[in-house]
Amino acid sequence: MDDVDPLATTWSTEEVEVMLGLRDWVVTSEELNRHLGAWMRLPASDANALGQIVWAEEGEEPLSPSVLARRIGMTSGATTALIDRLEAAGHVRRHREGADRRRVTLRATEGARRESRRFLAFSGKEIATALRGTDPAEARTVVAFLARMTTAAAAANERLRGEPAAGANGRAQDRPAAGHHRRRSRRTSRTRPS
Repeated sequence: MDDVDPLATTWSTEEVEVMLGLRDWVVTSEELNRHLGAWMRLPASDANALGQIVWAEEGEEPLSPSVLARRIGMTSGATTALIDRLEAAGHVRRHREGADRRRVTLRATEGARRESRRFLAFSGKEIATALRGTDPAEARTVVAFLARMTTAAAAANERLRGEPAAGANGRAQDRPAAGHHRRRSRRTSRTRPS
């Protein structure tokens, strides 16, 4: 399929509804994450990281610190500090995997898994009911669609990481890493004498 110019395209009602639906899912999912944070007595960023670690482990693909950093949009240094907090609170442990002892993965403690499951049992009834009521063919269509959207968003993110950001004036500017804010410097404009 040819590249589509998002600003020059006339979008159908269904396409707009899809994008609005995806946005609504993100917003409500983030709110659930804040509830998980309150349940676990963690800041939202720490709860998000813990949720990522627990879900990855449930899928039998434990995360490395660098993969976690990418998923939560933090630098490696900020992610290390976050993991240190989760470890100090007794929620996460770092594990050396297999023969390559340099490979580190993150594992939730039994207590963190137990509390996460208690939260899911308490908060996930409506989502579980909606998912179980979904026709398998419809679910396969949704999975295929979400895979295409995730691939497209990942490609856009990869392209954006490699290009300078354009500011309001349209000129390329230095850009902070994802998830971080750049400090503004105070520059005075100097005029040359005539």
